[in-house]
Amino acid sequence: MSAASPAAMSSLPPVRVAALGVGVALLVLGLKFVAYRLTGSVALYSDALESIINVVASGAALLALWVAARPADASHPYGHTKAEYLSAVAEGVLIVLAALSILRVAVPELSHPRVVDAPWLGLGINLGASIINLIWASVLLRFGKASRSPALTADGKHVMSDVVTSVGVLIGVVLARFSGWHVLDPLLALLVAVNILWSGWGLLSSSVGGLMDAGVDPDTDTQLRRVISEEAIGALEIHDLRTRHSGQLTFVEFHLVVPSEMTVRDAHTICDRLEDAIQRVIGGAHVTIHVEPQDQAKHSGVLVI
Repeated sequence: MSAASPAAMSSLPPVRVAALGVGVALLVLGLKFVAYRLTGSVALYSDALESIINVVASGAALLALWVAARPADASHPYGHTKAEYLSAVAEGVLIVLAALSILRVAVPELSHPRVVDAPWLGLGINLGASIINLIWASVLLRFGKASRSPALTADGKHVMSDVVTSVGVLIGVVLARFSGWHVLDPLLALLVAVNILWSGWGLLSSSVGGLMDAGVDPDTDTQLRRVISEEAIGALEIHDLRTRHSGQLTFVEFHLVVPSEMTVRDAHTICDRLEDAIQRVIGGAHVTIHVEPQDQAKHSGVLVI
């Protein structure tokens, strides 16, 4: 596995990538628990606990992507793509539960910290697991962005958060071993819990935004308005531009005001040109254009979007 994998994997469906993620998460989980057993470090224990969440989250992402890939049907005419957001919300909840579990173990250790035993082999195994996670997180983030998959992107951010946590834990455990300040071990576990809580909050916020039909980001909105203005030649006005995300899909809709004497064919030509322009900004966008006569203009015939 290499950081360049997304280029080679670009033809893979997101479901296949998510299935690979479950295998990677299980491997990392096993390595981290071996590291904890070898050292007895509560900080490494907290790191291993987060890996359990990674396994569950990867499984949830796989299930969500499998559902999202199902075609539209009579009950779901717009498809099932919002299942990805449900997966990301579930992952955020699981992250919060993991943080609470770590706090439950770490707080009592503050008053009676244990000595970390035989750390080097355990730390080496934990470091190897972190390297695997770093590579896989890079793959998930790049592939998630390329495929516009909220589930893969959320999973990638979570795994990358795990990498940052693991590096901090490794540094802290080494410092505790050399300095004799064994209280550093549970203190690091507490920091891990705080970091996990922050990661969970970020996932919940972004995922709920998707479920609430959040629009495109400001940069994309600016590009969208620019290309519509450039390609709306022949139209009088554009108003009520709205966008929303639904998993890997983006919906764009607006009203197009044309001269009352314009033929249906000419109006259709403008719509086709606008749809092609929008596709250049948002690949695979679903565009709906409502054509209106001149007397429906809202801004005195000035092209406004």
